[in-house]
Amino acid sequence: MKIHILLWRLAGLILLLVTLTSCATTAPDRSSTVTGVVRGDVRWQGKVFIDGDVVLDETARLIIAPGTEVVFLPPASGKDVFTESPNFPGSELIVRGAIVAEGTAAKPIIFRYIDPDAPAGSWGGINLLESPGVHFRYVRITQANSAIHSHKSKAVIEQSVVENNLFGLRFNTTEFVIRSNLLRNNGTAIRFHLGSPTIYNNVIADNEKGLFITSYPRNYQIEGNNIVGNRRYAVVLGEEVPDDVQLKGNYWGTNNSEVIKTSFFDRQNDDFLGKVLFEPFAEASFSSAGISTVP
Repeated sequence: MKIHILLWRLAGLILLLVTLTSCATTAPDRSSTVTGVVRGDVRWQGKVFIDGDVVLDETARLIIAPGTEVVFLPPASGKDVFTESPNFPGSELIVRGAIVAEGTAAKPIIFRYIDPDAPAGSWGGINLLESPGVHFRYVRITQANSAIHSHKSKAVIEQSVVENNLFGLRFNTTEFVIRSNLLRNNGTAIRFHLGSPTIYNNVIADNEKGLFITSYPRNYQIEGNNIVGNRRYAVVLGEEVPDDVQLKGNYWGTNNSEVIKTSFFDRQNDDFLGKVLFEPFAEASFSSAGISTVP
């Protein structure tokens, strides 16, 4: 009888240890939660949680290690400080200093919401405000209002995936190099005004809108991209784009120029707008466009 009792107690102890081990394995470790203002030289690695509006001030230089996940939480009470334009409701990363997020093909850096099944717009975005230097390489940004929103900054993004956001790359008065990326399944992949972007060798596919140019683009280069399968328009010109926009040398998914024209919202829709000048265009997709490995 005593042996049976001992065996029963031993089985219970083993079950308890297994349960505790399982909980320790699956429960998220919130010890790396960041909130408030970040200053000086900082390195993030592993899994980092963002609670509310985190501000990298002018003195900050943030390095994010390959394989890091930056996970945005529903903001705790009083932590969603900045909600009006140019900021957004929800947790966001506000960058006034410098940020270098360089992953690898095998270990991309991921920016996402805590619930992987949540829709686009579940967190605010990475908000660059007069940042002097930003470099993203091999990153994946998903579920944001605006994956990257930039004002008066200098930024580079390459070899990265921007998907399932309300807006992918959204900027004004910014020198933005957008090279060799995949931008897919966003509300609008790229929206800008008063900017000087270089948009080269990207795949811009399966968004509601591909490019939305809202006003007076200057010193831009948009060439060598595969801009295909965007559901409403490949290109939209806003009401403050009275001049023609040069978009030659891109692939539009067809060799039929009349079909390509139907994918533009420009002077053919509104006499006050400029025209999208897309000829000569590439007759085949660029095999080197986008990224070779999709994280």
